[in-house]
Amino acid sequence: MLRAVRLAKGRPARALRGHPWAYRAEVELAGPPPTDGDCVELTDPRGYTLGAGLWNARSQIVWRRHSSVARPLDDALLGERLAAAVARRGPAAFSRIVYAEADHLPGLIVDRFGPLLSVQANTLGMDRRLPAIVDWLRRHLSPEEIVLRNDAPARELEGLGLSVSTASGKPLAPRRLSFNGLSWQVDLLGGQKTGLYLDQFPQHARVASLAKGRRMLDAFCNQGGFALAAAQAGAREVLGVDQSEEAVAAARANAVENGLATAAFEVANVFDWLRLRADERFDLIVLDPPPFARSKTAVEGALRGYKDLALRALKMLGPGGILATYSCSQRVTEDLFTEATASAAADARRALRVIERVGQPPDHPELLNFPEGRYLKGLILEVV
Repeated sequence: MLRAVRLAKGRPARALRGHPWAYRAEVELAGPPPTDGDCVELTDPRGYTLGAGLWNARSQIVWRRHSSVARPLDDALLGERLAAAVARRGPAAFSRIVYAEADHLPGLIVDRFGPLLSVQANTLGMDRRLPAIVDWLRRHLSPEEIVLRNDAPARELEGLGLSVSTASGKPLAPRRLSFNGLSWQVDLLGGQKTGLYLDQFPQHARVASLAKGRRMLDAFCNQGGFALAAAQAGAREVLGVDQSEEAVAAARANAVENGLATAAFEVANVFDWLRLRADERFDLIVLDPPPFARSKTAVEGALRGYKDLALRALKMLGPGGILATYSCSQRVTEDLFTEATASAAADARRALRVIERVGQPPDHPELLNFPEGRYLKGLILEVV
């Protein structure tokens, strides 16, 4: 039987409305606190169960639900959860096969890169269950290697250290893997989240479908995902810009490996580059920056950044030009992002037609009562 804790009376806790978290100030304890990392039942103030979750008093979020009933996250339930998550994604060789709370495995991320798996445990409860998780993945998915990318800053909020290693303890060299008809350099140990962002692969293809015959700018290009897909699809000329020398070197190598001579890349701060090259003209511009708002206090500055980028990009586009702009800042809502882009359009005196509003792909599913799980949003716009 699980230890139970109760929501305090008079607190407007979101857990009462189906949210999978409870905060420290929302919970009242009778007796000694539960052991960190254990499974704990949460009840409403009247004693009715709200499910079972992982407890960690070292975090502001002390309880994270893994079950709607009072059931421990033992090896049996862990296996059920992992099997269900994998089954939902199907046989895709490159996909996120576990997405934390959306798969009722709070804090656990598992990405599949062909024969390799990248695992991230961002909560104490999941970190303590990593041996069982790795064992299940080995037995049921038979990867060549599992990389433990436990280097996310969120771990520190749980009282956890940061590290990157292989499950086998052996070194893992970067390797080339093929996906979407392109060859990619994948470095699960040394790269920044491998340099391949699985959530944007569908958008690479979507933007590429609009690229034929166009001159394209891929701002914040990283390893060249949008740029290479567009070049492959017949873009007349493609230029990628990123401030990371390592990322640009990888993008150039990817272009050479795939025989895409129309794709070129530069190392530069994108904001500075857009200002200094304001006279350049493009037919298609992609803005896919890293997160600008990692805290509530950073949202206002992030919105200024998104607007500035969109304003400068719109001035480089003529009638019929296309802007594909994205935000992966969870704290910046779709409405706020749209408002910042619309404000930029007004200042640039550009009328924009919405081709498509986009979000994260199905392998990054959202829970309706968990807005924290929704982070990626974007707009594909045409200059009228």
